[in-house]
Amino acid sequence: MTAQTAHAAPSTTATATAGHGTRRKVLWGAQILLAAFLLIGSGLPKLVGQADAVETFDLIGWGQWFRYVTGAIEVTGAIALVIPRLAGLAATGLIGLMAGAVLTQILVIEPAWSALPAAFAIVFATIAYDRRAETRELLHSLKR
Repeated sequence: MTAQTAHAAPSTTATATAGHGTRRKVLWGAQILLAAFLLIGSGLPKLVGQADAVETFDLIGWGQWFRYVTGAIEVTGAIALVIPRLAGLAATGLIGLMAGAVLTQILVIEPAWSALPAAFAIVFATIAYDRRAETRELLHSLKR
């Protein structure tokens, strides 16, 4: 092994580690922004009965109980997104919520608005993938 080859391996590892750190920081920013939106802009308005949330769930036709369930899932997901050990699991669950939102937008409300929850689902999938080791560890700890 030459000195040049020996030098290349640590540099590659350092670059990969730095890339992972940068990606994790970007995802943390996304997690915080999405958590704030889910908590303040979406979940709490549903739970307190904001007029447009009530109207939307009347339009969906499943009853106001579904508004409470959806709001509770959003608030819980928002909180869990900013807890490192729970972030991957929260993101995974929120993908399901966003899939339901996409279908609801397409089938009941306004198809053009389905792009927003679809974009959120992509970000949640990225977060879930990045946090897969923590999620795996969490799930294994629950088995014990």
